Amino acid sequence: MTPGRPVRVVCVGDSNTRGQAAVDYVELLRRRFRSRPFEFVNRGVNFDLAANVLARLDRVIADEPDIVTILIGTNDANATLSDENRRVITMAKRPARLTIDGYREDLLGIVQRLKQHTRARIGLLSLPALGEEPDSPANRRAAEYSAVVEEVAAAAGAAYLPLHERQVAHLRSLPGPPGTAYRSGYFLASTASLQHFLLRRSLDAIAARRGLSLTTDTLHQNSRGAGMIADLIEEFADRTAGEVPPGEEFSDAE
Repeated sequence: MTPGRPVRVVCVGDSNTRGQAAVDYVELLRRRFRSRPFEFVNRGVNFDLAANVLARLDRVIADEPDIVTILIGTNDANATLSDENRRVITMAKRPARLTIDGYREDLLGIVQRLKQHTRARIGLLSLPALGEEPDSPANRRAAEYSAVVEEVAAAAGAAYLPLHERQVAHLRSLPGPPGTAYRSGYFLASTASLQHFLLRRSLDAIAARRGLSLTTDTLHQNSRGAGMIADLIEEFADRTAGEVPPGEEFSDAE
């Protein structure tokens, strides 16, 4: 921590961090910490992949962060689920590769570069649920990518923040299946955006109309999903600001 200034927390990620098509969890954190000496910086970019984050780390480094949280991988994982998803991501970001091995290498590169050029404590969040059916192929893929996040965190000395596990546990606690199932393509996301920006419906209202608990469109977080992200980052920030010994692992113990 830097004496004389607030603890600077830089939140890095894709559209779920950017907070336009999703409820803005960075703003939730700002509200929670309003009376405390913390500053939250939003470095989310729509459609980003891990490779894109790695390529734009200069801006994060220039922020001189005390804490960096990274929530990336939804687009990487989603692109592997269908040719349609891959085409959309490729048009948006022109990635060189879209494989789980490439994701592992890029995520490791992100942590290593941040460790080399900053003194920040780094927290890696596992992926949000992909769709709201806990045992669907989409969520199994999200679990595979989340296992990579945990592996990289252990190998590179970062904290692992178990978002996927918390969200899947929540979904398993619900009495029945979601009202809207995950589907390939971005129809659900694009129609949610039209409702939100043109019809001025809240993201939570869109989620409720679709029978969804955590998301508006099976990809982007509603208030409950964003709140789970904020919970994990709040816990991590509190622990870090409290000078937890570096060798002590982040725990998901309730």
